[in-house]
Amino acid sequence: MTERLSPGDQAPDFTLPDADGTPVSLADHRGRKVIVYFYPAASTPGCTKQACDFRDSLAELGGAGLDVLGISPDPPAKLARFRDAEGLTFPLLSDPERTVLTAWGAYGEKTMYGKKVTGVIRSTFVVDEEGRIEQALYNVKATGHVAALRKKLSV
Repeated sequence: MTERLSPGDQAPDFTLPDADGTPVSLADHRGRKVIVYFYPAASTPGCTKQACDFRDSLAELGGAGLDVLGISPDPPAKLARFRDAEGLTFPLLSDPERTVLTAWGAYGEKTMYGKKVTGVIRSTFVVDEEGRIEQALYNVKATGHVAALRKKLSV
């Protein structure tokens, strides 16, 4: 089992390519809070619902000083198609080697349809302005998660 992050931990830094292949680093967001969410696969029903919920809440989240980054193992070309198809306006980052997913505890054993499998654990983190984990939410549901997160953050 991958080690999980907890509030107060230093967020593991990363630099990953976005949907256009442009490198994006967590450090680029220092000084602002950032929601980093990990999802299994672009263009699947649950991941699409979750991404669209973030898209639809982006103005309120941004107004509250929160940036959003989505990370999956998908290659940049697939992320670009997903972004364009759904009108997503926040960075989608590619982690095909799953190194960042693993460092954040978002890749490992999980139960899917009653079976133990290894894969992406749908997870969301809130990172504070200094780069520390403020909230670590593992095994979140795609539907209703963004609304619950907004409520938790009073946004």
